[in-house]
Amino acid sequence: MNKKLLALAISGAVFGTQAVAVELYNEDGTAFSVGGHVSVNVNGSEKDDASVGTNSPRINFNATQELGNGFTADAKGEWALNYLDGGDDTFTTRLGYVGLTHEEFGRAVGGTQWSPYYDVAAATDMPIAFANDFLYDNHGALGTGRADKMVSYRNAFDFGEAGEFSFGLGWQGDNNVTTDTETVDNNGGVTIDRTSVSYGDRVQATLGYSIAGVKLGYAFNTGDFKEGGVSKTAESHLVSAAYGSYGSGLYLAGIYASNENMNVGLEESTAYELLAAYALANSLNLSVNYEVVEGEATKGAATQTDREELALQAEYNFTSNFVGYTGYQFDLNDETGYKSDDKWTLGARYYL
Repeated sequence: MNKKLLALAISGAVFGTQAVAVELYNEDGTAFSVGGHVSVNVNGSEKDDASVGTNSPRINFNATQELGNGFTADAKGEWALNYLDGGDDTFTTRLGYVGLTHEEFGRAVGGTQWSPYYDVAAATDMPIAFANDFLYDNHGALGTGRADKMVSYRNAFDFGEAGEFSFGLGWQGDNNVTTDTETVDNNGGVTIDRTSVSYGDRVQATLGYSIAGVKLGYAFNTGDFKEGGVSKTAESHLVSAAYGSYGSGLYLAGIYASNENMNVGLEESTAYELLAAYALANSLNLSVNYEVVEGEATKGAATQTDREELALQAEYNFTSNFVGYTGYQFDLNDETGYKSDDKWTLGARYYL
């Protein structure tokens, strides 16, 4: 089994450009650390004036305990930070789980966590500014990103020069999601529409294989839900391929998903993302990514393009903890005739 993979899973450093944590305690098999990052950026677009914003700031607490006989227990709590809107909630939950890992038996996790599905889909979700928006359409309930109330199991087997094989399983039980939509009329009156969706059992399974810097993955995700008294199935098949390591020389990746009721407003859809990046020796990382989501609002309807975007981005590590980034995203979706809304951002991120 791949010990390194499970060690990274415990530390929470599996995804993203980098992960830094300050270890506050480590003695007699028990460790405790604090991590996360904060960012500030200036954003603008063709439709909106420039403004100050953030990019997924968070703080997390991580604890591990060696239990003996090769078992390690770990716990993680992570909260999104709101430090720009005074008076609003400062902390909201991102992650919270307890895990158990064994060097041979694999890793089991219970709680709100990054899902096995995301293990495969994350191949292109690397740049700080723009990437993989379609993965986050109701990702908590559907388990495509951070999965709410999930139990998961992962394991990996290293065959030396023959490569590495990995797999993952995930289950989410009953979950009711209520969404409030606020509408303001011409007279300033406010109407709040409340929508409730009941999700039943959801399951997902993944397979992965890597050799000589090439990584291949497949993910399956399915489950029923009920909205407005009507029962439907939300299902996804996703494949990914990647070469290299993001932030170290050349990195190429692509994902493709065939979905049913997984993307907002589309009953059937296909989605894909392509990413090419190259990091220079001085840590300047240049990338380009292309994202498309298209499908049918109802079965048999005309195919429509929901999203088509191309982004050019750059990231630079001033220090191991301080990263500057900038990006410009071109909105290529002019199918419906509306004016495109190109976006840009310029910011900095500090890793705790």
